[in-house]
Amino acid sequence: MPTQQPQPVLADSAAVDLARAAAQEEAGQERIGAHVGVLGEDEVSVTHLFEANHAGYHGWNWAVTVAFAGEGTPLSVSEVVLLPGNEALVAPDWVPWEDRVRAGDLGVGDLMPTRRDDPRLVPGYLESDDPAIEEVSREIGLGRVRVLGRNGRLDAAERWHGGDFGPLSEMARSAPATCGSCGFYQQIKGSLGAAFGVCANELTPADGRVVHVEYGCGAHSEVEIDMSVGIPVSDVVYDDAQLDVEPNEVRREIPIQAEAPAETEVDIPAQTVAEATQTGNETTTQ
Repeated sequence: MPTQQPQPVLADSAAVDLARAAAQEEAGQERIGAHVGVLGEDEVSVTHLFEANHAGYHGWNWAVTVAFAGEGTPLSVSEVVLLPGNEALVAPDWVPWEDRVRAGDLGVGDLMPTRRDDPRLVPGYLESDDPAIEEVSREIGLGRVRVLGRNGRLDAAERWHGGDFGPLSEMARSAPATCGSCGFYQQIKGSLGAAFGVCANELTPADGRVVHVEYGCGAHSEVEIDMSVGIPVSDVVYDDAQLDVEPNEVRREIPIQAEAPAETEVDIPAQTVAEATQTGNETTTQ
């Protein structure tokens, strides 16, 4: 970072034109884009930035460093380079090979040596605070050069606990019981045996894998399936093969006597009655 402000002559229009001409000479037939900024290097030099239109270099800038030696001297160009801008597509930071390899990258025939200072391993002649490992390392001629140390065991336990065969997996959460009570669970030796073992059930995805004692699946040795009928059946059963015939009782029908028709009263108008009476009287007189 610059500790002093550059001289104004390094940022005026003449300096910009000089820097553009230098970038154009370096770019050849390619057109130089707009002037996008000035970076002060120190008191006597700055870097002018121009947009680059080079194919495949979107977001990159032509960087032209211009210097000024003092009064009476012309501006000079120190260097012209292409530099990535904020939106440039660049390769990721370089990662050493031993830090780049991930679990599952080892293929058939590949060699993956461990570092001499691998924190997971300790020399075989040192105590590894694991009785099972110590028992092997004490055997003359059979001891290993390096054995798994405490850090290595803790890393493995954390990885296995959070893996597909740990207690937090989807299979374990839906299992009827845990591996700790399963007959197919084979506990491993050493301090890791307190929480891990190997599954020996060929019907499960965990067969031959290291599983956590609280892992579980549907193939637990003591799992039982309720074979009873799920639909309730009534205690009353009807036999349709036999029919019960019951005779009906004969009932006597009592005849009903017909009633005499009731006399119907007819209303005759008074005028009609008078006319009829008069006609009768005339007939009698004659």
